[in-house]
Amino acid sequence: MTTALLTDITIFVLALLVGFEVISKVPATLHTPLMSAANSIHGIILAGAMLIAATANNALGYVLAFVAAAFAAMNVVGGYVVTGRMLKMFRRRTVPPPASQPGQAAADGQTAAANGSGSRA
Repeated sequence: MTTALLTDITIFVLALLVGFEVISKVPATLHTPLMSAANSIHGIILAGAMLIAATANNALGYVLAFVAAAFAAMNVVGGYVVTGRMLKMFRRRTVPPPASQPGQAAADGQTAAANGSGSRA
């Protein structure tokens, strides 16, 4: 193993450990709002994966770069999906028009007949 590859692996493992430690300390009630606010930060993870890909010079480096890019892309897309679901919860629901009461239709028919506009058989 070259020192550059060992450095890349070390950075990758440390990033995994730090990310896991930070996320595991967040309470569940705050996780979704924090994830929605951090979607732009997830792009940095993708930039790190591209940096690993740019410095890779053997098969193991390319595999690590691919794995890092795949996880980063899932992180970014998943963050936006969760944000979309969270925002749907806060949308106002449209109020359906009030349903006519059962006696109201008969009353409307009697009024039309009384005015002479009803149909006669």
